[in-house]
Amino acid sequence: QVQLVESGGGLVQPGGSLRLSCAASGFTFRSYRMNWYRQAPGKERELVAEISSTGGMTNYADSVKGRFIISRDNAKSTVYLQMNSLKPEDTAVYYCNTKVSYAIVGTYEYWGQGTQVTVSS
Repeated sequence: QVQLVESGGGLVQPGGSLRLSCAASGFTFRSYRMNWYRQAPGKERELVAEISSTGGMTNYADSVKGRFIISRDNAKSTVYLQMNSLKPEDTAVYYCNTKVSYAIVGTYEYWGQGTQVTVSS
């Protein structure tokens, strides 16, 4: 079965950095786009960053562009989110996400359990 396990969250001061990791299993990781979402209290879940299957294409939400970097290691089946110059408004639960296609049954969307990031002095 597909598993996405995030790690690396925590409490950091404004201006600090964190690196999130998402270890994937149960599917052919190198074949699929991977995404990072976040959800702050009282707000809808939003797409933060996405990366193509090879890592050659990335996209970012305007709110994190220039501060966050998404990357992946297909040999380790892991996707990363390097977060720099963190702001209090980056405080949220961060989720790893992917959509996996199966013959006949179609496409399924999977989520990790989330990791809390808190930016506060």
